[in-house]
Amino acid sequence: MKKVKLAVLSTAIVLSLSACKGPNNETNLSDNTQTSASSDQIMNESEKLTLLLTQYFDDALAFNPLGGTFLGRAEYNNQFIAPLTQSNIDSQRDFYALYQQKLSKIDKSALQGQDLLSYEILARDLVLALQSAEFPSYFMPINQMGGAHNTFAGFGSGKSAQPFNTAQDYTAFIERAHAYTAWLQSVENMMREGVKNGVVLPRPLAEKLLPQFQAHIVSTAPDSLFWGPIDNLPDDFTQQQRVEISAAYNKLVMQTLVPAYQQMSDFLANEYIPQSRSTIGYADLPNGKAWYEYEIKKHTTLELNADEIHQIGLDEVSRILSEMNKVKETVGYDGDLSAFFEHLRTSDEFYYDTPEELIAAYEAVKAKIDAKVPLLFDVAPKADYIVKAVEDFRAESAAGASYQSPAPDGSRPGIFYINTFNLKAQPKFLLETLSIHEAAPGHHFQIALQQEIEGLPLFRKFGGYTVFAEGWALYAESLGKELGLFTDPYMWYGRLSDEQLRAMRLVLDTGFHAKGWTRQQGIDYMLANSSMAKSDIVAEVERYIAWPGQALSYKLGQFKIQELRDYCQQALGDKFDIKAFHTQILVDGALPMPILEAKIKRWVAKQL
Repeated sequence: MKKVKLAVLSTAIVLSLSACKGPNNETNLSDNTQTSASSDQIMNESEKLTLLLTQYFDDALAFNPLGGTFLGRAEYNNQFIAPLTQSNIDSQRDFYALYQQKLSKIDKSALQGQDLLSYEILARDLVLALQSAEFPSYFMPINQMGGAHNTFAGFGSGKSAQPFNTAQDYTAFIERAHAYTAWLQSVENMMREGVKNGVVLPRPLAEKLLPQFQAHIVSTAPDSLFWGPIDNLPDDFTQQQRVEISAAYNKLVMQTLVPAYQQMSDFLANEYIPQSRSTIGYADLPNGKAWYEYEIKKHTTLELNADEIHQIGLDEVSRILSEMNKVKETVGYDGDLSAFFEHLRTSDEFYYDTPEELIAAYEAVKAKIDAKVPLLFDVAPKADYIVKAVEDFRAESAAGASYQSPAPDGSRPGIFYINTFNLKAQPKFLLETLSIHEAAPGHHFQIALQQEIEGLPLFRKFGGYTVFAEGWALYAESLGKELGLFTDPYMWYGRLSDEQLRAMRLVLDTGFHAKGWTRQQGIDYMLANSSMAKSDIVAEVERYIAWPGQALSYKLGQFKIQELRDYCQQALGDKFDIKAFHTQILVDGALPMPILEAKIKRWVAKQL
């Protein structure tokens, strides 16, 4: 139930390393593989690539104006995603094909450093984007975990990226809202076609989707979430502006948005949910086996199949259970492991009494970790981070913990959010592992460092890979003992508990989508192999059903980074420097695992 909170373009990470590089040269801390090409040829191809990447990023925003708003591009604030029509779907496919053709005209052999990495990343991403056309994801454009309908609601609340500072800002959102309702109608049309084609959400997910639309059906505009910007009209607005904007928003909510939400709710309740499917896996969809294998490759960036991943998960769950049992014996608990899990879930000794105590405990751990980090790192972000409780207005529905990246201009530090809404969901034994994962040297190190890279192409600066970000954070947890942490057996159990969650994900994700597992089978498996609360388990299970392949990224990313460390240690022997290795992993931002592996092996070869 933890997440990284990032300003996003698509998946990803708002980022800037002002250290020591120019716009087209890889950071001098990183791989600078030389080629035999002349400097003139390198410059020529480098310039062509830089121009292409700039054009690619700008042109891509036309398909994702919501991303433009996240990036502070005001010209996109009155736009929404184009309606889901076959013509628009074809246009996006043609866009990827066009840039694939343009990229092929650049001589890869004449590139080096950051340019070479950027070329390889874009080439890979374009291949996968074109492959996606084989699978009709547009028939299931939204689910209970995410979709543009939720982003729109966040924008309209006045508590997200949509600005509400001027009269023009308010007008822009009204225009965006009308574009949203056109998109929402197209979503309904596509979901109806999905029913006809046998590509439809599982019933538990469809049922969870319905309340997200019903919540916006109100009797008066001030009862709407979209009235938030009116409740917070800027002080410098004139009385006439206040009256006119309030009237316009009343009309927008009651005559445009409420009817659109009512129509979608009626469609879901009366038409879609009754025809949703009883099966849950992608393997049960048309061409579903190939579709799931594609999702695995997209999310993990690795060439692994479902059977291989499933077995890796089973082996890891068994190994971690054995380690948990050792903890049980160490602390002298007499019952079996299942009873120990229940003891950890329910005993007051493992939980704090007040939110203030919980936050203070995390601040103390921050100081402890900050003092130890230089043991393993010689690079660190300039930006600091703070520990903060999740705000009351969103605490009930927010994740247990999250990380928000610092402002690129240094005006705001990174934030490690702890949700204090339910103290029984925040056991003491997670203090150290959760701090490492979400803050230092986990997400804060990786994301803040990436945000500080000067000259990184924008498609990389505002893009990312879950397998890298979450793989790094989970790998960072594994450094705990090397950092002098996890000396208390319960703290070590906390590390095992978080690792077990990621290991179970390998079993359940592949179980659901490739092996015919049921929803209840997944719930029972997690209850038997962890001390997680049942409510958290149900949410996790339904997440894996909705996002096939995504949850595989965490553990597989950790494995790949650990594999690269083992490779470097074996190849370099006494020359191996753990600080230099960590710099190499982090210094070029998020990379697909095969590209990271090739980069690391080039780095090793230069030292032999």
